[in-house]
Amino acid sequence: MKDTSILHLATTARERKQDTGSRSMVLAGLLLGTLGIFVTEANQPPLLTVLMRCLFGGIALLGWGACSGKLGELRLRGRSLLAVLLASLLMVSNWGLFFAAIPLTSIGLATVLFHLQPFWVMLYGSLLLGEKLSRQHLLAAITALVGLGLACGLAGLRSEALPEGFLSGVLMCIGGSLAYAGLPIIARSQPSISSFALAWWQCAVGVVLTAWWPLLNGWPTTAASWAWLAGLGSLHTGLAYALLYSGMSRVSTSRFAVLQFVYPVTAIVVDWLVYHHALDGWQLAGIGLMGLALWSLRRF
Repeated sequence: MKDTSILHLATTARERKQDTGSRSMVLAGLLLGTLGIFVTEANQPPLLTVLMRCLFGGIALLGWGACSGKLGELRLRGRSLLAVLLASLLMVSNWGLFFAAIPLTSIGLATVLFHLQPFWVMLYGSLLLGEKLSRQHLLAAITALVGLGLACGLAGLRSEALPEGFLSGVLMCIGGSLAYAGLPIIARSQPSISSFALAWWQCAVGVVLTAWWPLLNGWPTTAASWAWLAGLGSLHTGLAYALLYSGMSRVSTSRFAVLQFVYPVTAIVVDWLVYHHALDGWQLAGIGLMGLALWSLRRF
């Protein structure tokens, strides 16, 4: 009887941890879904946007860390330091490849290809962490990916001659999705690294890698652009990635894979509401499929 009670308590604690992580990831996905507004309104070159995102995000995180007494968490050594630097390189690479792939393919296709990463996350989790890959999670991920393809308008594409650089763009997307899929594996393999440290080091590495751009090409010239970029950094990098990393360290890789679709479905809806990009029947059906896949997570 005692063993049964202990098992029940352990199961309840594990489920509570999964639920807390899921809520953090949903909040992060909802916030990241508004990122396109800030990028569009700032209207700056991709690498400058990445730099400003990392710069303002790092400043915001330092301020929050100082107020909450968490600055000591930034001091990492040995494997923890190597892990956080690798995670930062993967994220910055993901951003760079995504921005470079869009003009070679399209926003819709690039988004779909980048969201192959949930399948890589499941594969990494199964091979590297020994996590069981359930049929329910795999079905939910496939359903969400099909829904994302429909929501991005792929059903309306027509066969035409491939534009120059199209294949390179596709390979960039696949490479970016592989890079991003490594983040939850690193977060789970080094639980001693806080979500605050992961997010801040990502910003620091991003600044170092992109600081050369404005030195050669100039800085933003309007106050409005600076304001949008400051919001992009503080909200969509500082706050959103702290929530995201906090969530990914608490949920299984299979659940993480499906929860990642909160971001793109929110972005599509925001684009419709703010910029009045009308959605056709196929796109609405796609959003419905993604919603169904996310809702199904409450059962397992």
